[in-house]
Amino acid sequence: MEGVKTPALLLVTIWLCWALAPPAGAEDVLCYERFETGSCQDLLGEGVAQEDCCLNPNYGYQLHPEAPCQSCRPAEWSAWTPWSSCSVSCGEGMRRRSQTCQGHGQCQGVQRRKWETQACSLKDCCPVMGGWSAWSPWSSCSVTCAQGVKQRVRNCTEPTPICGGSCLGHNSETLLCNTYKICPTHGNWGNWEPWGPCSATCSLEGVERKPTQHRRRVCDSPAPSSIPPGLPCSGASNEDRTCALLPYCPVDGSWSNWQSSSPCSVTCGLGRTKEKRLCNNPAPQHGGKACPGSDTRSQFCNTKIPCPVDGQWSEWGKWSECLRPGYTGKINCQEIVGQQKRNRTCKGRSHDGKRCEGSYIEFRSCYNMHLCIREGQWSEWSSWGLCMPACGENPIKSRKRMCQPTYPNYSMVTQGVGNTGSVNVSFWGTPYPRCQPINGQKKEVVESEPCLNILPCSEEYD
Repeated sequence: MEGVKTPALLLVTIWLCWALAPPAGAEDVLCYERFETGSCQDLLGEGVAQEDCCLNPNYGYQLHPEAPCQSCRPAEWSAWTPWSSCSVSCGEGMRRRSQTCQGHGQCQGVQRRKWETQACSLKDCCPVMGGWSAWSPWSSCSVTCAQGVKQRVRNCTEPTPICGGSCLGHNSETLLCNTYKICPTHGNWGNWEPWGPCSATCSLEGVERKPTQHRRRVCDSPAPSSIPPGLPCSGASNEDRTCALLPYCPVDGSWSNWQSSSPCSVTCGLGRTKEKRLCNNPAPQHGGKACPGSDTRSQFCNTKIPCPVDGQWSEWGKWSECLRPGYTGKINCQEIVGQQKRNRTCKGRSHDGKRCEGSYIEFRSCYNMHLCIREGQWSEWSSWGLCMPACGENPIKSRKRMCQPTYPNYSMVTQGVGNTGSVNVSFWGTPYPRCQPINGQKKEVVESEPCLNILPCSEEYD
């Protein structure tokens, strides 16, 4: 509540969206054991009644293989997606993130997706290009015979680039140069060709003679020159080796019969039963192929028992008016301690789920400052808000200053009821602060400016 000062008190809010129960006789679906961030995981079975699949609120389902995954949980907003990249690499741009409504029913509002847009800046300055210096003199030729190259260089210093800029073009140039002298070419072997295939693909146990394989190379990288004469390649052009590590001839594996199934894996909703088989009829030997397929298989089982759903607290209600029990006079604008209370409700518990922990009611001590005239002071500027509209034309961001009341120097600690010891006291109500006007405004000053470098809203964001 605006104007309330609450020391050391953090109010936790829980937003619950409730799902509608699926209608009787719903069509068969593809049922999955897990629903995570909009996708279905671990297919349990096909042709399952939607009502049976959603006995467990943690499951998900598809109406058909191409349909989107839907959650069995009540409708709720997903976590915010990460912020998108900034729309520009330098200067001010913008970025965007979204939430998606997932589950049965409808989240707060009528849209299935919400968007937020925010100004951003990756780099304060933008690159400025530099300029080249004059070319250096040409270097001497790189060789003493035949043709070579000579080179000249320049530097990107006139002027030096700023903020990551550069100079266009290359910092060096090369030019062919000719000594008008012929160089001799000495021979050099080319790469060995790959080893040829072994004379057999497997060896027999107990036989000493092993298969062999062959490879060769050619003196052509380069070939020796004739005029002037170059040196020939040294060494052999052919090579043989024994295929000593060939495996024994393989024996492929084969499956045994399926063994008996396990009990149902769950006590509520849908679960699985398993069967197992062994690759030992015979087992693969000497590199033979393993048995194709899986050594386990599962079938789903239906307990026809709904899974328990734990209760969840609603949001706390508003604090009641600050009053002093048994006191008939007015306590507002005075240092007289009053009392307030607020309530919450445990919702959604079904099928013997856990009850909500904690109390449904909360009390606090208070000073009633409602409609009291107080001296005020202007707050600092708030942070810039979101760009609005998020997907419309000419979005605007704004910030503001508020005229905030100055509260009296009352004691903020009082004796609690019974033996509870000392308790904190909070100011309650909406006082009337009086601040020096700024631009004719006495309560609130707002500053707005347009958002820059706007991202287009594509059809997938609609």
